[in-house]
Amino acid sequence: MKKELIRLVDCTMAFDGEIVLNAINLTIHNKEFLTLLGPSGCGKTTTLRIIGGFETPTSGSVLFDGVRINEVPPHKRRVNTVFQKYALFPHLNVFENVAFGLRIPQSVPVTEGGKTRQKKVRLQEAEIGQRVQDALELVGLKGYHRRRVHQLSGGQQQRVAIARAIVNRPQVLLLDEPLGALDLKLRKEMQHELKEIQQQVGITFVYVTHDQEEALTMSDTVVVMNQGNIQQIGTPVDIYNEPVNAFVADFIGESNIIQGVMHRDNDVSFAGKRFLCVDSGFDPDQPVDVVIRPEDVRLTAPKDGQLRGTVNSVTFKGVFYEIYVDVGELEWMVHSTAAPKVGDEVGLCLTPEDIHVMDRPDLFPEGAEALTIEDIDPEPDFEDKYVDEEPPEAEL
Repeated sequence: MKKELIRLVDCTMAFDGEIVLNAINLTIHNKEFLTLLGPSGCGKTTTLRIIGGFETPTSGSVLFDGVRINEVPPHKRRVNTVFQKYALFPHLNVFENVAFGLRIPQSVPVTEGGKTRQKKVRLQEAEIGQRVQDALELVGLKGYHRRRVHQLSGGQQQRVAIARAIVNRPQVLLLDEPLGALDLKLRKEMQHELKEIQQQVGITFVYVTHDQEEALTMSDTVVVMNQGNIQQIGTPVDIYNEPVNAFVADFIGESNIIQGVMHRDNDVSFAGKRFLCVDSGFDPDQPVDVVIRPEDVRLTAPKDGQLRGTVNSVTFKGVFYEIYVDVGELEWMVHSTAAPKVGDEVGLCLTPEDIHVMDRPDLFPEGAEALTIEDIDPEPDFEDKYVDEEPPEAEL
């Protein structure tokens, strides 16, 4: 079991009377790569700044190794930060940028005459040089120590910012959307490099992003936030495959979110049909949200489909086609390697594992009509032949 390093307890943050963090509770473990994920304004950067000491929560506690650090200033915390704007010194070369923090005298405990006091100590130049070279080699910039900042690409500047942060050997590295200024290809490369760096240095990374792919690619733990609240905490696989509500399902990847009724365990209705599913623990005939990922929907010939619809649009996305199918009052998104034509009639097939059932917080908007049992076919429309084998693919 991993050791707890940081804990936020009922942390609330308000600016000008407006709450931006609503009594959140969060535990961060030693050597963990944890990502705060959410849309702009959800509170993720405020959470990061509270951990770093740049903001003091309106109420609640920040604990580091079990010690309350609310009033401890940033430079006295065992934390360093990499910002989206790298804040490199343009008048210094790469070596001096990375070495800057090492040249500041550090307070260390010294025992003299049986008494311990804090003493300012400067590192020797030889040690500074070795630590800077080690940090530059770690981020792939060996031999770049004499370069000026303006001679570097965006990705290289980001590496310098990371080297400058880790050279001080913090216990926690905070990263506030550090890849936001990079192009798509370089951003993907840096995702893997950051994870490798974190594993090599063996420190805790707390990463802020609104990019779902970044969060799923790099993280041990993902914290999904919205409107100052934590919606879900879990591994990337759990967050993607078992979202707790419609917001998480829609924010993490693409989803078809459909209102339905959970009649009993493993028996759910939506889109005018009844289906077998693997979910349980709901009240009888409870209104629910049903989430189905586009890649889990299989296109078949119309006669073989559990649902039938008409293709509205087909867009090539590289490794798959994104297809919108009109099924009665609903338009379904489907990701498939097959490419039907606009106007084709197709069938849609699902297995019980493709259907994810969630509580619906707001049951029905004002003016909407609830789905009733009378609207649904009496028995699940899922033939036994699909339980142990894949539904047939359509010849499209």
